[in-house]
Amino acid sequence: MKNLLLATAAVLALGACGQTETTGTQTETSTPAAATPTAEQVAAETARLNAWFDEKYEEELMLSPMTLTTLGRKERYDEIDDVSPEAQLEQLEWRRATTAEMQENFDYDLLDAEAKMSWDLYEFILAQAEENWQWRHHGYIFTQGGWQTYPAQFMINFHGVSTEEDMLAYISRLDGFATMVNSLVSQAEEAAQMGIRPPAFAYRAAAEQSQNIVTGAPFTEGDDSAIFADAKGKIAALVEAGTITEERGEELVADVEAALTGSFLSAYNNMINWLETDVANTEEAFGVSELPDGEAYYQQRLGYYTTTDMTADEIHELGLEEVARLRGEMVSVMRDFGFEGTLQEFFVFLRENKDDERLYFPNTDEGRQGYIDAATYYVENIESQLPEYFGLLPQAELEVRRVEAFRERDGAAQHYYPSTPDGSRPGVYYAHLSDMTAMPKRELEVIAYHEALPGHHMQIAIAQELTGIPQFRTQQFYGAYVEGWALYTEHFAQEIPGTYQDPLSQFGRLGSEIWRAIRLVVDTGLHVKGWTREEAVAYFQENSAITDAQALSEVERYIADPGQATGYKIGMIFIQDLRANAEEVLGDDFDIRGFHDAVLGGGGLPLNLLEQRVDNWIASVQAS
Repeated sequence: MKNLLLATAAVLALGACGQTETTGTQTETSTPAAATPTAEQVAAETARLNAWFDEKYEEELMLSPMTLTTLGRKERYDEIDDVSPEAQLEQLEWRRATTAEMQENFDYDLLDAEAKMSWDLYEFILAQAEENWQWRHHGYIFTQGGWQTYPAQFMINFHGVSTEEDMLAYISRLDGFATMVNSLVSQAEEAAQMGIRPPAFAYRAAAEQSQNIVTGAPFTEGDDSAIFADAKGKIAALVEAGTITEERGEELVADVEAALTGSFLSAYNNMINWLETDVANTEEAFGVSELPDGEAYYQQRLGYYTTTDMTADEIHELGLEEVARLRGEMVSVMRDFGFEGTLQEFFVFLRENKDDERLYFPNTDEGRQGYIDAATYYVENIESQLPEYFGLLPQAELEVRRVEAFRERDGAAQHYYPSTPDGSRPGVYYAHLSDMTAMPKRELEVIAYHEALPGHHMQIAIAQELTGIPQFRTQQFYGAYVEGWALYTEHFAQEIPGTYQDPLSQFGRLGSEIWRAIRLVVDTGLHVKGWTREEAVAYFQENSAITDAQALSEVERYIADPGQATGYKIGMIFIQDLRANAEEVLGDDFDIRGFHDAVLGGGGLPLNLLEQRVDNWIASVQAS
């Protein structure tokens, strides 16, 4: 999960950050040190700062036409974000200037606790941005999960069309994406000249996905490509609604075809040519420590994704400890299932019996629909019971869908796309269903809880719908918080009736958790301990029932996005520790709904600020 705000610039070049504390550069105030501010003073200064935050948030949104669209807004609807290095620097300078303005014009000591947290977070964001700029060349742009598929995803999933003007904006954006793609290729070429590029498997996958985008009409013979079919469908809807005439619809289809076969196709061909001909690329699957300044870059990535100062060695050792603990629990559940062999033999049993209907859905369209139906059932069971465990509830709807064909990959990770703040677009839990033998039934339930409810949709939809905090905080997404919450909910879901009702589902839950513990070992192993891709895959399969396709997909994902995999388990443990501490301190006064609302009610936060927020909640319970 990524910060939605200014996402196009941030993901591409602002990859590594690792600040674990706020900068603490509050300006000197005029209030005498011994004076205690009155409640009226605190309320006034807090309101003034919050109004300023919302003003600056609007300024920042206007820098990103694509973020506006993802939020369901139509300002700058015919434009694409400028992802050039020059634009990225301008955005950094804007953040530097606004942070300085905050420090100069407001009094930190006159703020209430929530406003102080907003201040600290604003400074934290600048510190991250500075680190990101320092490492702007190191983040891989084109990988198997890179930007090559985003133009089609964006236009299909986010650019809604209800008027002719919306369709004209659609066509304009096709040309804008051509500019973006060419800019990204130039940045990849610059990084490659510095010796920074991903292994060949990442480029190969990116080239294949890029080719999928421009295969089919109007690019080649055959059925309509996904993006052309989307555009034609949206134009047909305008005709059917009587918004435009059939003749005008035909003209718009012709304009879309011209845009796609013009600059858009040219940019994609340029990208594909680069991905296929970067002769310095290598088949070896190496970690980032092989890159110039790679070890320092990796430590920054760990800081970014965990929002802690944990070292690679500390994370590696934590992973080893968690793997050992979880293996013990898995043996117990395996015995409940009735398997008498060793844990390793059970892994093989689960992995190889593809035709066992207890273990896998059929690799057919009926099997794929069965997966969607089952996931929907488990999500709806959770949804019906949420008020027992949460005060804050998401208002946006949620859907379970199969990943679009042009970006679907065997064994790839399921994922969630956020709803809009106003609920006009639902949140979506996406599943890769091209190969059902890579989608074991035992994992279906736990993944649904992670990606949908009470996991990502619960947290992200609530964050976007919050009204009691400045708007900028509703769009902050830190890996350890977001993924830590989702992993926490996998475990917490056991407390909700109707979940994990059989040993296989429980084994799937443990398998999901050990998967995240393995990530701590494998990610650090790949990037600082010299592990090969094959060694990482072998470790995965020695400690989990993960399929061959899943293991390879996961390991290659970690290679392409160093550090990202570490935030899950670290965030989960952190939230569990916060809960355990609250239960111990509050005793009978502990309320699970209050705790969850404290965690979710402040938007996405670095872990140190999350701890501060929960501590504030504990203090408020004690005071009342």
